[in-house]
Amino acid sequence: MLSIRNIVKQYAGHRALSDVSLEVKSGQVYGLLGPNGAGKTSLIRIVNQITAPDSGEIYFDGQKLNQSHIGRIGYMPEERGLYKKMAIGEQIIYLARLKGLSYEEAKRRIKYWFEKLGIESWWDKNVEELSKGMSQKAQFVATVLHEPDLIILDEPFSGFDPVNADVIKDEILELNKKGSTIIFSTHRMESVEELCDSIALIHLSHKILDGRVKDIRNSYRNGTYSIRYTGNQLINNSLQPYTLLEETQDDDVHQMRIQLNPGTNANDVLQYLIPQVQVEMLQEAVPSVHEIFIQKVNQNQ
Repeated sequence: MLSIRNIVKQYAGHRALSDVSLEVKSGQVYGLLGPNGAGKTSLIRIVNQITAPDSGEIYFDGQKLNQSHIGRIGYMPEERGLYKKMAIGEQIIYLARLKGLSYEEAKRRIKYWFEKLGIESWWDKNVEELSKGMSQKAQFVATVLHEPDLIILDEPFSGFDPVNADVIKDEILELNKKGSTIIFSTHRMESVEELCDSIALIHLSHKILDGRVKDIRNSYRNGTYSIRYTGNQLINNSLQPYTLLEETQDDDVHQMRIQLNPGTNANDVLQYLIPQVQVEMLQEAVPSVHEIFIQKVNQNQ
């Protein structure tokens, strides 16, 4: 769907992007991650042809990116772009007409989305009358109304309370099921593992990590496990197949975090524990995207 090749972007004395390359496959939900100021928005603006790269190329469905592709992209910027003193309904119709929809088709689709999101009464309200979360919903409708092949959402959950953030997450996944490719940028990790097939991490203008979420997490496995057991406290000795990292106790319930010794596995741990205690849970603690994010950023300061 989208091939980003060796993009460089410089603003005066600031390097925003340094030789960044990404491959976004059709049908993916792709997370563009990084701290504030990493270069995510600069890359998104180049994809949307708002700015041009100093060097590098972008291909959209095998063709070099050009103005004919704009109608196939839906873009919700982090700094939302609705006119504060214009009625929401007429404003979204105007934006839909710019994307090639007729007045009647735009009105029909807006009605569908407003009913879907429970905002039917907002048609004649101005943006300045709405809360930030409410205006976010209207901006989301404007972004997806023309049914784009590629939807780009810059910090899409900013300004939403948890309930409405979940509503938008569900809509993102539904649009993806219907065939849309989704790119969303964020510096918040809470939704990444729930939504994304693949991610790229940009830090200080450089891409420092990319790939499928599952593959990335597996590559950071380090033999750490969480264990819950009941019974007498274990006596640690030289025969145990693990190193104890942490242990807590609440009444008769013990919680341990361990790291396997070289050459051992989870079965070895169970064989050691079962004769001594009642094991209630043994689970591998695969690092989360958030933990990997923090580790990689700290390594690349």
